[in-house]
Amino acid sequence: MIKLYSKHIFLFSVFLLFVIAGFAQTSRGNYNFLGFEQKPYFFGITLASNTADYQIFYSKNFILNDSIRQAESVTGPGFNLGIVSNLKVGDYFDFRFLPTLSFAERNIQYAAPKDIREPYKRRIESVFVEFPFHVRYKSAPYRDKRAFVIAGVKYAFDVASDSRARQANELVKVSPTDFTIEYGAGVQFFMPFFIFSPEFKISRGIGNVLIYDDNLEQSTVIEKVLSRTFTVSLHFEG
Repeated sequence: MIKLYSKHIFLFSVFLLFVIAGFAQTSRGNYNFLGFEQKPYFFGITLASNTADYQIFYSKNFILNDSIRQAESVTGPGFNLGIVSNLKVGDYFDFRFLPTLSFAERNIQYAAPKDIREPYKRRIESVFVEFPFHVRYKSAPYRDKRAFVIAGVKYAFDVASDSRARQANELVKVSPTDFTIEYGAGVQFFMPFFIFSPEFKISRGIGNVLIYDDNLEQSTVIEKVLSRTFTVSLHFEG
């Protein structure tokens, strides 16, 4: 997972350098941020790309079983579309609420011992309705740019969950609800009519989302499953 984060943070940094270089040519000493500083609140939209997986913890039954050698998470792609609500709290802090519709894919891959059969996956495709609450700390503005860091919590509900479907009796089941902590960073660019804010964010689940099933071996070999997501967002606010 560290490699996954490192790769995406590197790509985000390269992208950010190109964005800064482009905006540097158009912002030469302008002070668009002054107009936005007078607003106590503002709204916007957010577009994002995400990659998601699970952190899997084995149970004691994993050692005792003889048909599953490994259970690991495989990342899947997704995207988000949301609304931004931002309330200023002083000069350097914001309180943010970003209701979002998120499409995500996570996979759990099982491998049998001694290559008895090919690895097989439990694919979990989700459509989350998410309610993140963030606190943002911003640096002092410099030439219509300022850096920021964010931290907060998020509640998510999977409206496409198959955990209650009839065929789910033969599948590893995952709870449709999830609570996560989130943290990240980004940069604001103050344009004449809006604020453009690229941002990266890491989400980590704080509750076990596995729905344990005594009758399903793929479930009994796992003790706990936590969600993890890396998101690159583009916010357009004003």
